[in-house]
Amino acid sequence: MNEIASVVPASGDREATMPRKEPTQRRSRERVERILSCASTLIATGGSDAMRMSDVAQMAEISIGSLYQYFPDKGSIIRTLAERYNALGRECIADALQNVSDMNGLQSSFAELIDTYHAMFLAEPVMRDIWSGTQADKALRDIDLHDSRLNGAVLAEARLRINPAADRATLESSSFLIMQLGQATMHLAISVDRREGDALVETFKRMVLREMLAG
Repeated sequence: MNEIASVVPASGDREATMPRKEPTQRRSRERVERILSCASTLIATGGSDAMRMSDVAQMAEISIGSLYQYFPDKGSIIRTLAERYNALGRECIADALQNVSDMNGLQSSFAELIDTYHAMFLAEPVMRDIWSGTQADKALRDIDLHDSRLNGAVLAEARLRINPAADRATLESSSFLIMQLGQATMHLAISVDRREGDALVETFKRMVLREMLAG
């Protein structure tokens, strides 16, 4: 999980989430990756609230002016990291659902995905920190919503392969809702003690599997 896949941001969010200076040269790309790696280390250690741009620049061994050439503020760093975690999640979901051909396979694959997501949130302090602040940051909320729409579309296609006669609009709507509720469940699960969080994830899993059978 230390290497985070690259991501194309949602249309309309590009200026708010991408680096100010697009890295085209290898050296520039390496510098951006070093900045993000240092920011991740600082967030994992002290949280995003305590992270300062000067700390990032110092750890990355660049001037503060150079840092601002790539990221105009701390929020742009955090949103870029959020998008990269989302890209990793989308890749995981697409891989798990691409070969699903029956309801048993869909239920099994999706149950495993829920467990995988939960494990990711538990294992990654940066991921937990970023998403704990989602509701306080409109740009992060927009990223979260867009990610749920993309993942919902993947789930809807898998469900339609199993049941081609189903109403597409209904499946797309319920799949979008499942993915958004899944994000909310993970946020809630990491906000309470581990035992309660595990129970909440299991409850969500049962609810979703019942919905898939009904659909």
